[in-house]
Amino acid sequence: MPQVMEFKLPDLGEGLTEAEIVRWLVSVGDVVAIDQPVVEVETAKAMVEVPCPYGGVVTARFGEEGEELPVGAPLITVAVGAQSVPAGAAEVTEAEGSGEAPRPLIGYGSDHSRPARRRRVRPVTAAVSAPVAAPAQAPVVAAPVVPAAPVAPAGPVPVISPLVRKLAKDGGVDLRALHGSGPEGLILRADVEAALAALRAPAPAPAPAPAAVTAQGERIPLKGLRGAVAEKLSRSRSEIPDATCWVDADATELMAARAAMNAVGGPKISVLALLARICTAALAKYPELNSTVDLAAKEIVRLPSVHLGFAAQTERGLVVPVVRDAQGRNPESLSAEFARLTELARSGRLAPADLTGGTFTLNNYGVFGVDGSTPIINHPEAAMLGVGRIIDKPWVHEGQLAVRKVVQLSLTFDHRVCDGGTAGGFLRYVADCVESPAVLLRTL
Repeated sequence: MPQVMEFKLPDLGEGLTEAEIVRWLVSVGDVVAIDQPVVEVETAKAMVEVPCPYGGVVTARFGEEGEELPVGAPLITVAVGAQSVPAGAAEVTEAEGSGEAPRPLIGYGSDHSRPARRRRVRPVTAAVSAPVAAPAQAPVVAAPVVPAAPVAPAGPVPVISPLVRKLAKDGGVDLRALHGSGPEGLILRADVEAALAALRAPAPAPAPAPAAVTAQGERIPLKGLRGAVAEKLSRSRSEIPDATCWVDADATELMAARAAMNAVGGPKISVLALLARICTAALAKYPELNSTVDLAAKEIVRLPSVHLGFAAQTERGLVVPVVRDAQGRNPESLSAEFARLTELARSGRLAPADLTGGTFTLNNYGVFGVDGSTPIINHPEAAMLGVGRIIDKPWVHEGQLAVRKVVQLSLTFDHRVCDGGTAGGFLRYVADCVESPAVLLRTL
């Protein structure tokens, strides 16, 4: 007999406690293979297809599309080894409060922030096709009779006339809610008519609300990716004493070098890749900026590898994919990795691992047509380099006024890990490499 196995929502990445069901990929009764994706969920970091570790027939699904489930909550049940829907099984939805408390996955606490929903498989009772014989004499249930003059042990009880009862019934008046004005509380026709008049009277106009309350705007839940970004930026501002310095740089030679590289054939080199290569060289000279602060230990932790994050705008919002071990990549390798991760980001197929573990972020906001910004550090990193648009501007070059391609570079840094001299040295080195790419040859 097939064994029914329950598959729970797994831990999908660092610090993720819940996920929203975007789309079910299987239905109850479908046959699934081991490691076949069964549901697409959205976490605070990415869209993920979740594979099931069991093979067999899906006997139940838990949760509807658009619903959030905590990590460790049941996703589906599978009859392992079955090739068709097991006899007597059906999907039943139950609200919380059946008397059986759900057991949390070991290592995860219960989520009390919203009502839980559970599904289980119940046996289905087959319909009876044969007619059921009626008993020889069915019991007769008599309608309640209102006595003409009911008598209680404590004395007579006032009787409501049939006319008054009919008037109340036709008008929708609940006699139990009325206090009669007749002898010993008897409900009279006048009492019912007064109640009917009160029901028909127009409701009083509500008092005008204060101006701050009347302006009801659209409410958008701060959850998922937007909620994660908000939490991270707020934490950065509250925990990191950041400072920003910036400089304009002449990028004419950098753009010429890129054109020369791409002219020889082969994969195209992006401007972002050249800036990334400059950043990794600068971080080798100023390792203080490739670090994090351990508040519990009160230590600065300098990191051995540069896992370079880069800001990418998608339909879901801003995400920061991470290029692993960027310090060991050349511009061609960096270009290919940026292109790969950007495509995954735009299609919503980034894995949580692609969005975590960054040590330094490169933010090219010039693609939005702006010159400068004061970036917020991507917590728990120590710095972020912002790059504005590269545009033609008047510039003094070799003592002469000329039109050059100019870019503004902004560095936001954690003032706990270094002082302004280190940050200025880093930014000046980056600007020197932008203005004269040959400077990079000393570090290659």
